[in-house]
Amino acid sequence: MLDPRLLRSFVGIIDAQSFTAAADRLSMTQSTISQQLARLEEQVGSALVDRTARPIVATAAGERLLGYARRILALQQEAQAALGDPAGTAPLRIGVPEDLVNAAMAATFRDFSRRHREIHLDVTDGLSRDLTQRYRDGEFDIVIVKEAAAGPDCRSSFPEPMAWFESLNAPRAWPSPVPLVTFPPGGLYRDAMFERLERERLRWYNAFSGSSLHNVLIAVEAGIGLSLLPRNAVTGYRVRPYARFPAEAPIVVSIYAREREGIVGELVELLQTVLERRQGGAPGAKARRPALSRR
Repeated sequence: MLDPRLLRSFVGIIDAQSFTAAADRLSMTQSTISQQLARLEEQVGSALVDRTARPIVATAAGERLLGYARRILALQQEAQAALGDPAGTAPLRIGVPEDLVNAAMAATFRDFSRRHREIHLDVTDGLSRDLTQRYRDGEFDIVIVKEAAAGPDCRSSFPEPMAWFESLNAPRAWPSPVPLVTFPPGGLYRDAMFERLERERLRWYNAFSGSSLHNVLIAVEAGIGLSLLPRNAVTGYRVRPYARFPAEAPIVVSIYAREREGIVGELVELLQTVLERRQGGAPGAKARRPALSRR
């Protein structure tokens, strides 16, 4: 292997076209830089500079080595700079439902990353039940989920008003069986929909299963069927509440985190603020807030 220190001396001699000038630039004695060049020439088995020329020039072998030497030294500097820069060296894994990732939350992640360059944010969206399981399995440091009731280790919880929606162009009365627009199996809203229709003793079938909130809302907007959705999620879509089901129990949005202090605690408080603003001051939105205060 070629010693970068020897390569630096070789490149310095060629660039300065002089042993004396190269020694001054590299803060070495002329004897030292000459010895390092001799060691490199011994390693490669060829003379690398023409010592009789004035100014000093590379030999044919030296010319072939020069480009490689510059690249090796540049890569070494790049590696040293990368190791000396803490940016992205500490991962922070976060799970969040898709419909909660709004502009305010994305801006919070962006600003947090800029303030803490050492942190590598790894944000994953998904269904709440899957996110909860992955958090319990240790895959996330922070998770925001939607659930029927907040767990005992929840750091904070916020009410999520729910309602049934249909297209603005929906028929006066839906046929029987009632067509539904749902999320894939395992979704919290999906199960609540089925339970409500069973209580109402209505026949139903699954007309459309969307993998994202946007797809579900587009299907409802198009009149494919009914769906149970958060009231905060339908702004901008041509849908209206379904009059036959005027009341639906709210669910909660809960934050869980493995640490209360430090970087994790700081980000949790920022996410709390985003969710509080999303609720618009809904009653009970700050009920679990004191548990997150940093000391």
